[in-house]
Amino acid sequence: MTSTISPPHPSPTRSRLGATLATALAPAVWGTTYLVTTAFLPADHPLFAALMRSLPAGLIGLLIARRLPQGSWWWKALVLGTLNIGVFFPLLFVAAGRLPGGVAATLGATQPILVTVLAVVILGERLSRWRLAWGIVGVIGVGMVVLGPGAGFDPIGLLAGIGGAASMGVGVVLVKRWGRPPGLSAVGFAGWQLTAGGLVLLVPTLAVEGVPERIDAAGVAGYLWLGIVGGILAYTLWFRGLGRLPVTATALLGLLSPLVAAGLGALFAGERLTLLQIAGFGLALAALACGQLAPPRRGQPT
Repeated sequence: MTSTISPPHPSPTRSRLGATLATALAPAVWGTTYLVTTAFLPADHPLFAALMRSLPAGLIGLLIARRLPQGSWWWKALVLGTLNIGVFFPLLFVAAGRLPGGVAATLGATQPILVTVLAVVILGERLSRWRLAWGIVGVIGVGMVVLGPGAGFDPIGLLAGIGGAASMGVGVVLVKRWGRPPGLSAVGFAGWQLTAGGLVLLVPTLAVEGVPERIDAAGVAGYLWLGIVGGILAYTLWFRGLGRLPVTATALLGLLSPLVAAGLGALFAGERLTLLQIAGFGLALAALACGQLAPPRRGQPT
């Protein structure tokens, strides 16, 4: 008589660490968006870039999953796609166009703070002072990295930056509240939202910008990167992580996006980071890492 030995199951700590690292790849990839947009894509077509980042990628997700929404998930997918994609992308581009990149990035870094508060309002969680504090530290760290002496404060740009962070913040918390339908893969869930967001963007894009007159090989490569890697792959990892990790801890991973963007900018522009920027990197990364840990005191949500 032979017996089989089952492979050991990974510990909860190791499993959570793996989920955290996989989820962190999404905002790290999103940090390449500014460089790809400015270096490879046709100028003055941000809405078209947002459309190409969402709709084709969403359709690919639908083809892979081979499943459409049913029942209430038709309107839920539309709401989530509008908040996370259809509204967030245009506001992001408006903020980037009217504000210095550092100001826009710092406003985007406020999303973990907004998510911490929204988790109380929408999910009924107790306020996590631990992650709220680290969210504030993270914003300070990102500000040290990306804010320069020429930072400006255009009112419309500021409203767009805050609105974009709030839009995706609400979307992220609603994803946590509604979960995803049983049996639907993460790639299918991402496909639903990217398709919905792309459809929301379709008419405004064609009416306001239209299609660029010329798209060269570099532009094609840029759109493929944004749609395949920054779109369906990154959002699949992001929504999978949201299903496994605390929403407030997941939101703090978003600090990687402006840090990667700043690092790539310095690398390709040949700029040297100052001591203040290096300290800001360390502070933001410390906030990101500490925000993944459970609060040190009992009675706090994890």
